[in-house]
Amino acid sequence: MFNFIFIFNTLTLIQFSSAAYGSTVHYLEHGETFHFEPYSKGLELQTFCYKGRKKSIIYIWQSVLFQLNHPNEDYTLYEGSTPENVELEYSKNSHFWSTNIFMVKQKSFKINPFNTTCIGVISGDSYTVQISVINMDFWKLLMLGIGTFIFLSADTLSKNTFFHYVTGITFGVCASVLVLIYFISKIFPRKPFMYGVLGMGWSLVIYISRLLWENIQVVVKYYKFYVTWYILFTGLVSFILCYRWGPVENQRTINLIKWSLQCVGLCLIFNSSSYQEAATAQIVILLISYHLPQKWKLAPKTYWKKKFPPKIKLLTNEEYYQQGVVETAKALNSLRQYCSSPECNQWETVLKLSDVKRFASFMEGNSHLSDEEVLEYDSFIQNLTDDEEHNELTDEED
Repeated sequence: MFNFIFIFNTLTLIQFSSAAYGSTVHYLEHGETFHFEPYSKGLELQTFCYKGRKKSIIYIWQSVLFQLNHPNEDYTLYEGSTPENVELEYSKNSHFWSTNIFMVKQKSFKINPFNTTCIGVISGDSYTVQISVINMDFWKLLMLGIGTFIFLSADTLSKNTFFHYVTGITFGVCASVLVLIYFISKIFPRKPFMYGVLGMGWSLVIYISRLLWENIQVVVKYYKFYVTWYILFTGLVSFILCYRWGPVENQRTINLIKWSLQCVGLCLIFNSSSYQEAATAQIVILLISYHLPQKWKLAPKTYWKKKFPPKIKLLTNEEYYQQGVVETAKALNSLRQYCSSPECNQWETVLKLSDVKRFASFMEGNSHLSDEEVLEYDSFIQNLTDDEEHNELTDEED
């Protein structure tokens, strides 16, 4: 037994020493690229650090991208705030029996631009490491916009039928993996094992979802037929269940959905920036503006209108005439529609009229004015125009 322990400790020490040999620290800045070439056949730990920058409001949506160009998946990453923390993480996980089935290897990921971050890479192959600074991260801006929209629209979305079906179908497709795990657990006779599988169900769902997200292109390319039919089948079952129970009608349940959506929106806003103080300030401003009385929100607009009233544009004679023709035609058409509708009592209306034939002609689409009225109106306009011209000539002579 003593010999086994001695051999075991010796192998562990040899493994740690061989990997730690040649361990160096490289401080990289924006645009810098480091090419690593192994000096021996053993594994070598190389630590790459980004010092970070001082926090400023102009860098609120900045991101730093760590890119590892490796020919295969035979590598391990360790993250820490200092090189010593990276070596400590490596020493904790350097034993050959310590494996994590939920670890998904990423060759490109974002780090905090305001903190010192160190990434340890252990590999026996050649690879390249690069640091890129994104001054305006589009995804963070998109996350901020989506979070703000969800928070402000939570009241409407919680009562929307379409949103009810979409979320129900989406949740059903994702949760169907958990149902699949449940039926698989029925194969095993021992109950403790089944409870363990169910307890790990959501962890497996998250792990599988992460794997699918990391390899979405490969899955869609080679398993497109199965993925399509799986989503269609589970989506159809989810739609049937949502249709059977119908949209939520209980007001307390609607309130819970609304508050949940608002919490999701605030979480998205908080995670939309690595500058947590600025993100918190955005949340505070949003909450204050959301709960302000309506008259307080309209006060700046009212004050601006009083201080700078809008200029009123007067109509010309031609514009006035055209507008009168258009509006008169609309009003006459609306009157014809009303008189033809069941809301109007035609016989009572006819009894009040002095010229029934003229009313009938108007309902058939003819003009509502007689020839004498048109002639009288034209004469009045002509006289009015002559008087205006005469007054203008008189003013000019004076």
